[in-house]
Order: sequence, then C-alpha cells, then structure tokens
Amino acid sequence: MMKIPSNQFRKALRLGQAQIGLWVGLADANAAEALAGCGFDWLLLDGEHAPNDVRTVLDQLRAVAPYPVHPVVRPVQGDVALVKQYLDVGAQTLLIPMIDTPEQAALMVRAMRYAPDGIRGMGAALARASRWNQVEDYLNQANDEMCLLVQAETPLAMENLPAIAATEGVDGVFFGPADLSASMGYRGQASHPKVQRAILEGIATVRSAGKAAGILMADRQLAQTYLDAGALFVAVGVDTTLLVRTATELARSFITPSAQGRIAPTAASGSPY
Repeated sequence: MMKIPSNQFRKALRLGQAQIGLWVGLADANAAEALAGCGFDWLLLDGEHAPNDVRTVLDQLRAVAPYPVHPVVRPVQGDVALVKQYLDVGAQTLLIPMIDTPEQAALMVRAMRYAPDGIRGMGAALARASRWNQVEDYLNQANDEMCLLVQAETPLAMENLPAIAATEGVDGVFFGPADLSASMGYRGQASHPKVQRAILEGIATVRSAGKAAGILMADRQLAQTYLDAGALFVAVGVDTTLLVRTATELARSFITPSAQGRIAPTAASGSPY
C-alpha cells in the first residue's frame, strides 16, 4: 500500500518558515512542469482568473508531482462541491477567494474534511487523492493533511479579520492586494500607502491569531516589506507577466526604433502582478 503524501507546505507554515511562491495562470501542464523545477516552494494553480477547470488542474498536479514544490489550487469560488472535486484529484492545499466572514471560512473548513469533522463527500475509490484506494487508510488520514488558506479582499473581510483568522481549521489568510485596493477606492493602486497599511496591520492580526499570512506581490521591495512584517507565504511573480515582460524586453533590444510604438508599455511599478 502507498502512503499519503505529507503536506510539507503546511508543516513549514506551522514552523514559521517563509514559503516563496509563483502564480501560475497559463493553464498548461508543460508550463507548470517547467516552473516546478525553478526553485519555488509553492506554485499557485489559478482557477479563479485563469482558464483552469478540474481537468486542467489535474494535468498540472500530475506534471509537478515529481518536483520538490507544493501545488496550491485556487478554485473560482468557495463552493463545497468544487472543493470536493479539487481535493479528490489530489490537491491538499486550497486558496479560497473572497472570504468575508468567519461563517464562510468555517464552511470551507468543513468542506475540506470528511465527516464527522466536516462534510467532504465520500468517494475515495474514484479519487486520485487516494490513488484509487491504494493509499493506506486514506479516509482516516486525509483530514490531517489538508491546508486551508482563505483570501481577505474587501473592507468587510478586514473588519472580520480577527474572527476569520481565529476560525479553527483555517491555516492562513491571504491578502489579495488588487481586489483589496479596488474595494478601498484605490483601484489599480496596490502600493497605495493606505492599502499597504491595511495589509501590514492585517498581517499582524493574522500572526497574533497564530496563523500564517500571505500575499501576492511582484514588486520585489514591497514583497520584502511584507516578508519582513511576518508574511509567511508570499508569491513574488506571475508566469504570464514574466513571459510577456521578458519577451517584450527581448523584442525591444532588436526591433528598429520605428517599430517601437507597436510594443505595449510594461506594467506600472507596485502592481501585485
């Protein structure tokens, strides 16, 4: 019989070890596998804003499995049935967007656990997660390897942050700087001083609850600021941005001045992406 994979990402967070990640939105197994060998601690397979579904995420989970990197999956929304599907295809860590209340957080905790601790549907015989019933005692071990990260992205979520962070079974709270800045009235200004202050205060609140705080921030200086403030899981780039930026820089180095106007400008400094 096989052994259930140990969630090393969750163990690292509980030990207070910073985990550096990369956002993966190309929705392609080859791209995910190429990035899996680059040295990041975790890769975020995005099903909220990237064109991913359960099958494409499954392909990427298989592609990165041989590498020493932890896949984190973000569903399009906090839906109990969808959580079940992503867990069954083998995800152990989920990042749930738009969690505004402790009640929503508690529902996601239950969605990730088998009864009597939760409401995850039984179906391990059909699941890659149990290697189709070849993982020894999967049903009794699975709950202990699940890691739930929830996103705080609105003023309501920030108001409820102490209660969300204190919810038993929530392992970490992720601050979505793009949505948070927009909902605060600073759309496109993730590095605005008031947004930064809200995030820094949020990190302190989450840490005081004994939980891990996380964020996506491609601005290296700002990412380091959040790490220094105690954020433990920090994504420092996005695959689509890296590809476009590097390709654009290469094109600019060869294209004649008359053709430069056809090249789009690079993203503004301070963008989370």
